[in-house]
Amino acid sequence: MKIYTKTGDQGETSLLGGTRVLKSNIRIEAYGTIDELNANLGLLKDYDMAAHLKEKILRIQHELFDIGAYLACENDPARYKLKMIGDHHIQKLEYEIDEMDLELHPLTNFILPGGHLSVSQCHIARCVCRRAERNIIHLAEHQDVSETVISYLNRLSDYLFVLARKLAKDLEIQEVIWRTR
Repeated sequence: MKIYTKTGDQGETSLLGGTRVLKSNIRIEAYGTIDELNANLGLLKDYDMAAHLKEKILRIQHELFDIGAYLACENDPARYKLKMIGDHHIQKLEYEIDEMDLELHPLTNFILPGGHLSVSQCHIARCVCRRAERNIIHLAEHQDVSETVISYLNRLSDYLFVLARKLAKDLEIQEVIWRTR
């Protein structure tokens, strides 16, 4: 099987189910941003960090792939036997946020991203996650979208913020406090 099909040369692509849509379609933008987030997490995972954190990022990558497949589906996702994101996925993120937060100093100011490549990459992933969330909310204004997916992405961006702080702590990087100029 060749990787190129030439079926998208005119600016269209197929949804799961076969419907052809423009590549500028809000559904394509939504799952394309999930793909971008997943790639950014792959890069983050390539940095030096504790093995258990890499495992958690890998789990999240699989969950994001499930979300991408769900978003690529033009109609009933159950028809395609897709794995769905559920409340237990959100609860897992919340538990892991709370666990990491126990190790961190309370946050009383805004912090600036940076200090180490892995910390910066984590903040980039967080920003892409927020954009994915906005894109999916936009999609939900026009089509049926699971509220759980939106909640999951909201929580994931919180998770990535706390993970960036945890990585900084593990690397003994001083967080830079934002100060108005």
